[in-house]
Amino acid sequence: MQELLLLLLPIAAASGWLAARRSERKQQKACVGETGPVYFRGLNHLLNEEPDKAIDAFVEMLEVDSDTVETHLALGNLFRRRGEVERAIRIHQNLIARPALTREQRAQALLELGQDYMRAGLFDRAENLFRELKETKLHVRPALKHLLVIYEKERDWQSCLETADQLESLTGEKLALQKSHYHCELALEAEAQGRGSDAAARLKKAIAAYRDCVRASHLQARLAADQGDYRAAVRILRETAERDADYLPEVLPEIVSGYRQIGDTDGLRAFLDDSVAAHPGGPAVIAMADLLKEQEGEQAAADFLAAQLSRAPRLGLLLSSIDLNTRLQESQSERFLETLRPYIHRLVEERPVYQCGHCGFEAKTLHWQCPSCRSWSSIKRKRDNETDA
Repeated sequence: MQELLLLLLPIAAASGWLAARRSERKQQKACVGETGPVYFRGLNHLLNEEPDKAIDAFVEMLEVDSDTVETHLALGNLFRRRGEVERAIRIHQNLIARPALTREQRAQALLELGQDYMRAGLFDRAENLFRELKETKLHVRPALKHLLVIYEKERDWQSCLETADQLESLTGEKLALQKSHYHCELALEAEAQGRGSDAAARLKKAIAAYRDCVRASHLQARLAADQGDYRAAVRILRETAERDADYLPEVLPEIVSGYRQIGDTDGLRAFLDDSVAAHPGGPAVIAMADLLKEQEGEQAAADFLAAQLSRAPRLGLLLSSIDLNTRLQESQSERFLETLRPYIHRLVEERPVYQCGHCGFEAKTLHWQCPSCRSWSSIKRKRDNETDA
């Protein structure tokens, strides 16, 4: 409420000044007689913390002319920020309908109306306005940025690529990461339609756009595995994990599966040994414990987990350790562990595993684009949750 009142103060001042100027210019007492009461009524609402009534009063006294365009734009912005999109749309539509606007003023009103439509979810109308702005050569950069947001929401990835190219050409801004994800999305569409070669070609373009695109490498490995080339899949996934260790939890299950498919348990154990040494308490610990249980028995796996817990305590490791120890021990401690296990399991399940490094958004599953700030590749597994999966 206080913020809104502060925003209305300059509008009230501008309204009074414009009314006085118009009165002086026209030298008509009637104008003063009509405008004065409305202005003071608006001020009275403002002082009584009645912003809605104050806004209505100020809008009532403002006629659209060259002196009031900026005030109308400010009012429209205020309405949109407050969530009153319909009122913002009416103000900006009223502005655009005025033939006396300069080319720059009309372009600014078009930009504001496009944002109103976006806020209202009317993406088709917003897109048409931003495309019109592109043709005017005014406010092209914000128009392209808004178009990119619209195309992402509509999942029109080819239009995203074209718009990103235009933005790069216009501003010099590098959008390599975003373009790589657009290619990945198109690859997924091609794969779903049974066009495997087109999907593979798209993934090559994704990596050409952004060499370190983890998502593209991951998808390449999946395509290789689908074709039975597990050695290539393991190689690609290992390179991916080495390039960005934060994504090791995402690719580890497929690395383990790939090694098992080619029957190379020695290679798997060597990889897990290296991963555990490089990332104590990391996701490879539980995978190593599972392998030890197969090769050397449950006691060896339990001892390994106990040693790892002392190095890097993690809830996920503790839960796995409890699971093993309840099968090994037959004593009162077993009943205690059985009682403790569901509570720890609930803690593990309820904790957000992923977090956006840009805005802090937390999630239980991996999103390649943050639902909150819409940044690409900004969500990764939280460090203290590495073994909770």
